[in-house]
Formats: sequence, structure tokens, C-alpha cells
Amino acid sequence: MTATTNSPRRRYVLGAVVAALGLLTGAILLEVLGTILFALTVAYVLVPVQGWLVRRGLGEWTAAVGATLVGFVSATAVFAPIVFTLYVRIDEVIALVEGVPAEIPVTVLEMTYTIETREVQVFVVSFLRDVAVSLASSLPVLAIKFALFVILLFALLYRGDAAARAAIAPVPHEYRGVVRALAVRARETLYAIYVLQLATSVTSLVIGYPLFHLLGYEMAFTLALFAAILQFVPIIGPSLLIAPIALYHVAAGDLVGAALVGILGVGLVAWLPDIAVRPRLARRSAGLPGSLYFVGFTGGLFTLGAIGIVVGPLIVAIFVEAVELLADEVNGDLTLEELTSPELEPENGAQPSSVDVESEAPTDD
Repeated sequence: MTATTNSPRRRYVLGAVVAALGLLTGAILLEVLGTILFALTVAYVLVPVQGWLVRRGLGEWTAAVGATLVGFVSATAVFAPIVFTLYVRIDEVIALVEGVPAEIPVTVLEMTYTIETREVQVFVVSFLRDVAVSLASSLPVLAIKFALFVILLFALLYRGDAAARAAIAPVPHEYRGVVRALAVRARETLYAIYVLQLATSVTSLVIGYPLFHLLGYEMAFTLALFAAILQFVPIIGPSLLIAPIALYHVAAGDLVGAALVGILGVGLVAWLPDIAVRPRLARRSAGLPGSLYFVGFTGGLFTLGAIGIVVGPLIVAIFVEAVELLADEVNGDLTLEELTSPELEPENGAQPSSVDVESEAPTDD
């Protein structure tokens, strides 16, 4: 092979061609771009599973099939109850929302305040009906996208190494450490979203179903499912479900019921999974602060839709990692306190810099 073939310029040109064709392909595949991104992120998390199967003696193809089955079963377990609830039991959910009183009186320090819920009820009912109609009309498309997801997942797991090598090839060797650091942060973030959040959601479902059943709710599984889904909402989580239920009991005059669902719901369904499950799995997570995770979650959801729940925190985490790399490159190991310390500033008797010496040197008139 000639020297011209190995020249950096040739690699950069090929990298630019691949990037341009990637943008064009993305524009053409815009309708299924969310499915592609979802498959990419899931495959990135399942690569260690495939590696584990290979180390147990399975071939590359068989290991890719096994990891794909893990992804298929996990995705089905997550989305099937949601689709079933929104498609089959949507009328019961709407009836539950419509059963909330239009006015909820709240007494604080002998002063009674009335909370109007009618507008919120109308909005929620309208939203649920729109989602149900959209889901019913989109079921064939969703089935095709799910099949595409499975095929892409297998292809990425089976031939993902070649794509990764092609992506990193144009990067100069001295910058590949940066790429590696960003890749590690991306993997840790996806692990936190898919594994850690999913584990806490399943725990909320397992705890919430018997709890709501024992408290006498007819739609115990549906309420537990909503609580599990809300575990993906950072910081507030299932409290978004528990608080309205408690307020409903308060409005109905059932203070004991409100206290039971408020204390047990928040303590067991919302907080216990974070306390019991998260510390055991968090060692491989990115450690992204909850505030930044919330920013990425909400921004991604409003900008990109459902896939933004994953892409938003991922982009925020990679940006934070890039900022930290830049700070380490510029400041080294100095802390913020050391950087702002007056001791680092030149003293009055310090030798002036070469620029100052040159500027103060006498000139020949």
C-alpha cells in the first residue's frame, strides 16, 4: 500500500465523506430516526452482554442473537404493559381522572382555600384520548418500527466493532484519549438510564401493585405501572402520582386514606427503590447530578419526543465530560480554590514578564 493511501489527509477526506453521507442518510430516515437512536443506545449497553456470552464459549453470531434476545425481552417487558393500558384500559383511566372533584378545599391555619381542578381534568382527559387514538392508528407502524429495532439491534451487536473502528479512524492518535473518555461517559450514562432506572422502575411496580391492592384501589396494577413509568422522571418521580391521589382522599374527607397513601406511597413506591436498588447498581453509572439529569430529561423530552428521555441526559453527560476534559487540560490538577487564591498572583516585587520588559525597555530616539 502506498504512502498516499495512509496519509492523514486521505483519512480526513474519507471521514468528511462518511459524515456527509451520514447526515444525508439521517435526513432520508428521519421518520425512523428515533428507532435507530434507540437501537444504537440499547446495543451500546448490551455489548458487555455479548462479550460475556462469547467468553462463555459461544460464537460471535450466537452471542449476538443471545444479546438481541435480552434486548427484545427487556423492550417487550417495558412497552407491552404501557401499550396494553393505553389501548385496552384507557376508559378506566379516564373515568378515574374524571372522578376527581372539580374543587378541592384545603384548610391551612383556619383559612380554607379552594383548588380548581377542572381545567387540569379537561387537559388530562383530552391528552389521554389523543394518545389512545394516536396509538390505535399507529399500531401497524409501531409493529414495523419494533421489527426494525430488533433487526438493527442484532446488526449493531454482530458488526458493531467495524462501525466503531470506522468512526474513530479519522481521529488523530493524540486525540483518541478524548474520544475514549467521552465513550466511557456515554456508556455509564446509558447504563444509568437503562439498567439503573429500569431496575428502580421494576422495583416500584413490584412494591406498588400489592400496596395499591391492599389499600383497596380497583386499578392497582395500572397505578403501579404509572408509578414505575414515573421513576424515569428524575427527582420527583412517582410523587407526581402519589400527591394527586392523596389530595383526592383529602377532598373526599378521607384523611386516614390520604395519610396512608401519602406516607406508604412516597416511602415505599417512590423512595425505597432509590434507597435499596440504586446504591447497589450505581458503581457503574455516570454519577450525573440529579439537576443536570432533570435538565437533560425535560429538554430532550420536549425537543425530541420520547427518544429525548434517553438522548437528552446522554448529550448533557457528554457535554459535562467535555467541559471537565477541557478544565483538566487548561488548569491541570488545580482546584477552584487554588485557582482563585491570591498566592498565585504575582507579588509586587515579582520579576515582570518578558512582554513587560520589552515594553519598558528604552528606545533609541
